Amino acid sequence: MQVKLFGREPAVILYVINAIVAFLATIPAIGLTEESAGWVMTIANGVVALLVAALTRPFVVSALTGALSTILTGLASFGLPLTEQQTAAFVVLTSAVLGLVLRSNVSPAPVTSEYPPGTHA
Repeated sequence: MQVKLFGREPAVILYVINAIVAFLATIPAIGLTEESAGWVMTIANGVVALLVAALTRPFVVSALTGALSTILTGLASFGLPLTEQQTAAFVVLTSAVLGLVLRSNVSPAPVTSEYPPGTHA
């Protein structure tokens, strides 16, 4: 099953956001510099990755924490008052909480063959 956001592939949405941000950067009255446009795209990539991670089954905790890390890095460039250590601690905390929540809802797959793999009678 392919993950779709608003009926489209996530890459298409990112291309559209990139085009909009690039267009806005050409309008001096908006005040969007090349550097801030790059950070906006970093945040957009993180948000799309976060949505894809949340919609993907089976759920992958590392995908979600990677997306959060990307978003927090982008927000830090706009003045989010978190140090690198605080950002890292938040990502680890999120991973730990998700691990606790998800573990109770996950069960091992049933054994389908004899051990060791490859030896059959």
